[in-house]
Amino acid sequence: MRTLVVGKNDGDQRLDKFLTKKFKTMPKSLMYKYIRKKCIKVNGKKCDIDTRLSEGDVLTFFIKDEFFEPSAESYDFMKAPVKLDIIYEDKQIILLNKKPGLIVHPDENYHFDSLIARVQHYLYDKGEYDPKDENSFAPALVNRIDRNTGGIVIAAKTAEALRVLNQKLRDRELHKFYLCAAVGKFREKEALLTAYLEKNEKQNRVYISPKSTPDSKTIKTKYKVLAEKNGLSLLEVDLLTGRTHQIRAHMAYIGHPLVGDGKYGKNEVNRKYGQKWQALYSYKLVFDFTTDGGALEYLNGRTFTAPEVWFVKEWF
Repeated sequence: MRTLVVGKNDGDQRLDKFLTKKFKTMPKSLMYKYIRKKCIKVNGKKCDIDTRLSEGDVLTFFIKDEFFEPSAESYDFMKAPVKLDIIYEDKQIILLNKKPGLIVHPDENYHFDSLIARVQHYLYDKGEYDPKDENSFAPALVNRIDRNTGGIVIAAKTAEALRVLNQKLRDRELHKFYLCAAVGKFREKEALLTAYLEKNEKQNRVYISPKSTPDSKTIKTKYKVLAEKNGLSLLEVDLLTGRTHQIRAHMAYIGHPLVGDGKYGKNEVNRKYGQKWQALYSYKLVFDFTTDGGALEYLNGRTFTAPEVWFVKEWF
């Protein structure tokens, strides 16, 4: 028999979710069997897969010892460099200025260096995160940005911060504004564009059309022209829907592709400016809570801005 006390970062989640994170090698079918046969109990009582855990709950296990084997302390995130551009940090969150070229999560080509790995390495070195002290939580990113796009990314240091921010992002109580350099001059200097986007997973690209299809999703892109120079327009964009490649594809669809965009842009323009990154940057984040912010209420009403956007300084 073994016991485990539910920690602060483990509470307020279903038992099956917790066990999946804690015992990564345990098959789900076996986990459900253990619960059904009372081999796993909460506070000494029978439990169900949807039992919601609270901080301080005691879990009792009558299961194979192999699932409790300690993990090696050579964590993958330690292989990532501790190289971060931090805009803001407190005990709950970090706001990071991600540069183009860095992926946010590991993929099949980049196993070790990613923004989240750098964050975890950074917090480990600070003594604020150690996998040995956590049963199911690891610092996580709240929003994502494409590899070749730069801008503000939010990292949650605690499970409570992650829950609150995920809800705020889902309910549009976090507003993200982008800057981009588009080809040509806009007839309308400010507008709300509406269209339909369909994603092709095999091609890793999206297609925009004026009419809805069974597989398309509505997109709404609000823009404002801030400056014009040398045949380019500097736009501030507010995404009212957050779809894959939305800004890049929508601007190309209306005849104003972004400079440096190798997928939706114009090759002759990209060669002229010699850019390998698209001129797109998530430069401003506004916390605008319309519901209780809980432990993050202190952030309500605050605005954070990236200190410098490379193409603004270079072209405008």
